Amino acid sequence: MISPLLRRAGFGRITSSVLALLLPLLAQAQQLTVSSDRDRYRTGETITWEIALTGDVQRSRYRLRNGGLETAEWHELTLTAGKAALTTPAGATPGWQLLEVLGTAANGAEVKAFGGALIAPEQITPAVPAPADFATFWSAKLAELAKIPLNPVATSGDSGREDVSYSLVRLDNLRGTHVEAQLARPKAGKKLPALVIFQWAGVYGLQKDWVLGRAAEGWLTLDVNAHDLPIGKPEAFYQELAKTELGNYPHIGNDDRETSYFLRMYLACHRAVEYMATRPDWDGRTLVVMGASQGGLQALVAAALHPRVTAALAEVPAGSDQLGPDVGRLAAYPTQLNQAWDRDPAKVRAASLYYDVVNFAPRIRCSTLIGVGLIDTVVPPPGVFASFNQITAPKEIVVMPRADHMIGHDPYQLRAEAWLKELRQGRAPQLAR
Repeated sequence: MISPLLRRAGFGRITSSVLALLLPLLAQAQQLTVSSDRDRYRTGETITWEIALTGDVQRSRYRLRNGGLETAEWHELTLTAGKAALTTPAGATPGWQLLEVLGTAANGAEVKAFGGALIAPEQITPAVPAPADFATFWSAKLAELAKIPLNPVATSGDSGREDVSYSLVRLDNLRGTHVEAQLARPKAGKKLPALVIFQWAGVYGLQKDWVLGRAAEGWLTLDVNAHDLPIGKPEAFYQELAKTELGNYPHIGNDDRETSYFLRMYLACHRAVEYMATRPDWDGRTLVVMGASQGGLQALVAAALHPRVTAALAEVPAGSDQLGPDVGRLAAYPTQLNQAWDRDPAKVRAASLYYDVVNFAPRIRCSTLIGVGLIDTVVPPPGVFASFNQITAPKEIVVMPRADHMIGHDPYQLRAEAWLKELRQGRAPQLAR
């Protein structure tokens, strides 16, 4: 159901409110399906869609969302024996089409499903160029960070396993902030490959099993909190912060590149890698970063900022193409254009470019694996491809036709585990062709 890697990266911590939203979606997927005859098309081709609908449905409608935007009108859909076929022109612009189908039963209950298709995805480019001083800005921030000692403080804890040791780690970060993380490693072995896991969006503590399993496989594993928060507090502690000061943290300071909430987070990614690279039990050869959603964003940023990263694995990575709506496509979380209601939109736009993953991607020099879902409206495919296409290092992208942001990720899972197995053994992953 939900990707195991997403669970390990933090998606396993599903609250009852999220589950309440998720279960209807799972039920809907069993009643209504939308698919295209293939995943990728050239510009100018025709896309063929197939819709299958079961149950007591009195009315069905569809709309074609070019670029994922919600500006399209609804059209009536005629079903024959619960099925229908549509054709749409792929158009002349590289991008993404999202077909949304809505069925309504006699009692008013609705069922919805999506289908996605890519148009010349290898030609998708960032919506706007990177700022001219992007590299200079981040070089200055790394220089500022370098003046701050790591000052690692490790507090041993009980792993609950005989074969794995566990501790909490705190590092000093920019401007009096900290990096909070949990570390696990197998008790056997002196020199180990390193794995840094970054967390998805939200405000929560970290669970031990997110690092223990990887450590048991042979990894020196660090799981990093996205926020400057202690790890082991009661859940009510995090829930209160999620309702108050961190309720919409992407909005914090987002009209200035110097005050953006993501400045501390991005530099924490660098600091986490720096810490692992200084540990005497690292093998000095393999240092992998990985994560899902916001964690995938952080993994790609870490790979761009720190030269010791040897591989990056990013499952439906967030953060790419914040100005996508400028060119007719849906932006990915954290959708900074929607976070400017109480401030100067021009300043928010300008600041967002210094934190957009598309501008970090050309600086990635390690092997990179990315997963993208064709019906993911949280992290839409065009932005993911805009970043992927900028990477010049060895790379592989797994297109998941039935995947939204949380479900349908098995194709990526298979590739990610294969990559991790090769990397753990000190070998470069074999790219799928």
